[in-house]
Amino acid sequence: MKNPIKKYLRRIRAGSVILCVITNLCPATIFAQNADVRDYERDTLISAAREIMEAARYCALVTLDSSGHPQARTMDPFLPGEDMVVWMGTNKKSRKVRELRHDSRVTLYYQAPDGSGYLVIQGIACLIDDPEKKEQYWKEEWDSFYPDKSSSYTLIKVLPKKLEVIYYNRAITGGSETWTVPHIEF
Repeated sequence: MKNPIKKYLRRIRAGSVILCVITNLCPATIFAQNADVRDYERDTLISAAREIMEAARYCALVTLDSSGHPQARTMDPFLPGEDMVVWMGTNKKSRKVRELRHDSRVTLYYQAPDGSGYLVIQGIACLIDDPEKKEQYWKEEWDSFYPDKSSSYTLIKVLPKKLEVIYYNRAITGGSETWTVPHIEF
């Protein structure tokens, strides 16, 4: 009796070669990345994104370390303004601050608490140490984390470049074949 796993792997390899040949011979439009994604209005996607952000409260901030490896941590951001800029606070001596000084590209990830969708924002982070902004973007529950707010607390301002959203409560879904996520660019 032949090993069924080896037989299965041979089929996968053969199929991969065929797919590779087909994609190189067929017109690019057949395999267009967004061919099966429905167009959504910009306002619809932003409204859905805001709804997820309000419900989630927390998000994951993903930075890149000095070797380019992604680093994720939970953050307590403020809700964005009209421009979808996201503000959050952190310790000036934190690892994320060092990483942002090295590479300002970030990703924010919000998960709808009921599992009905998620939001991804790719953007550029700026470190802001302006006293007025630090007063504006402050939460009383942070007092114990920053006993000397002026010297230990700083802000991260995320300027969005791309926003992706899946939200089943509003029938916002990805492509049926490629699962490409509806998105907008800023």
